Amino acid sequence: MNGAQALMKTLADAGVDVCFTNPGTSEMHFVAALDSEPRMRAVLALFEGVATGAADGYARMADKPAATLLHLGCGLGNGLANLHNARKGKVPVLNIVGDHATTHVPYDAQLQSDIETVARNVSPGFVRTSRSTGDLCRDAAEAITAARGLPGQVATLILPADVSWGDGALPCPPPPLPRPEAADDTTVAAVSAAVRSGGKVALLLGGRALRERSLLAAARIAAHSGVTLLAEVFPTRMERGAGLPTVERIAYLAEMAGVQLAGIEHLILVDAKAPVSFFAYPGKKSDLVPEGCTVHTLAAPTQDAAASLEKLAAALGATQAQPALQAAQRPGRPRGRLTAPKVCKAVGHLLPANAILVDEAITSGLMLSVMTAGAPRHDLITLTGGAIGQGLPNAVGAAIACPNRPVLALVGDGTAMYTIQALWTMAREKLHVVSIVFNNASYSVLNVELERVGAEESGPKAQAQLDLHAPVLDFTRMAQGMGVHAVRTSSAGDFVKALEHALAHPGPHLIEAVVPESLSGAKRKLLPWLLRSLPHLPPALARGLKKKIAP
Repeated sequence: MNGAQALMKTLADAGVDVCFTNPGTSEMHFVAALDSEPRMRAVLALFEGVATGAADGYARMADKPAATLLHLGCGLGNGLANLHNARKGKVPVLNIVGDHATTHVPYDAQLQSDIETVARNVSPGFVRTSRSTGDLCRDAAEAITAARGLPGQVATLILPADVSWGDGALPCPPPPLPRPEAADDTTVAAVSAAVRSGGKVALLLGGRALRERSLLAAARIAAHSGVTLLAEVFPTRMERGAGLPTVERIAYLAEMAGVQLAGIEHLILVDAKAPVSFFAYPGKKSDLVPEGCTVHTLAAPTQDAAASLEKLAAALGATQAQPALQAAQRPGRPRGRLTAPKVCKAVGHLLPANAILVDEAITSGLMLSVMTAGAPRHDLITLTGGAIGQGLPNAVGAAIACPNRPVLALVGDGTAMYTIQALWTMAREKLHVVSIVFNNASYSVLNVELERVGAEESGPKAQAQLDLHAPVLDFTRMAQGMGVHAVRTSSAGDFVKALEHALAHPGPHLIEAVVPESLSGAKRKLLPWLLRSLPHLPPALARGLKKKIAP
């Protein structure tokens, strides 16, 4: 075997059986080796950000890493944003980056770059350049071990061309799966004491603590001891819907998060980090933990969240408590002129059982959570790292990981353009993905932020940077040009018909929803004033306003 062939067998033996590729000359021996391993599925992406985002979405749903194949430092650079999202979501990805042959590096050819330095931004826990064909498979096995450990991470293996084409390589056996432990007795006792303290207590759940087993244990604790259940603002993967406990996500806007966290005396982290503001704002705190609140860690990301919650439930005597579960209910069929809330209402009205919902709708998706809360059980994937352009690629990976489950990706028009090439991969792979693009011809969230940061009065040049008119994007034609069935809708009735058709017919579909901005005009002007007022309002009024704006 040459290095590439042995590497392919090492990957497949370890359960890495999908590779999202955007190769170049240095990776040709890896490409040729794909045919030597029937267990490996190769999925071509037309942009590296699609390949990395698809690997992220795949791992979120498959609970194991896929591989990427990227071309040199420039290709890695093109894929960094979605690797950043994977890193922030603690998602396992085996990131394989081709490099020049080791003998070619001293010549500083046109595409030569410092790949390791670039990779450390998204792969701080494991970056390695394989220096010889004999070492390659051992290096790969160690990269897989790093990626699959807890917390999951992006592990980057840099593959020089001569290491790939060299002969005499031997595959390495697959590494053992990690066995995380539950919280120790001392930690559980300390957290139990905090819960029993009589103060207001909240469990903040993230990562694997938002899966069914963990949710049920947390809900039993809540039912027994009266604690509040909260989820991180952008969960990696959250199981939700009818029959599961309801957990309120921390709000994106710091002022609203402050309303949710007000009065909490003990904040208990379960595979989550303490909440901070997404950005800095003049005169506002970055740390969102309330003054006087004690933060406890029940389970770190390296530990077993579900077992830790069950251990805490036992210590509190809550194992037999009846958890509060979401009742089955759907919103009615929307009618009239199409708006972003009506799109969310239609999704809640029609969402199939066992669907995968990818939410990158930003301001247009404000009503999505409440509209789908009582829908049949489904998984929710969100924008963990805040780097837009994740939604469509995540949908590709999720559909490949779960081929028998429908995938709906809700994205804004601005974010869709970052990785629009994902539509071509959906068509090529015949994936049942319904992409819903909110076309409001604006970077709406940035218009809101312009008001919030206290910038000077904006003029025409500033406003033009946040506007997508002139020309208005036509996503229907773009999708059709890449082989995806697509329709444009501007009425609620037409949107519902289009969604019914897309869900009933396998294969990729795109529905362009032409909608006004959810936050525009007077609403946009009032929002910063309202947000500044929230800390000074009576708590009940503040909570009511928060739920009305972002339920």
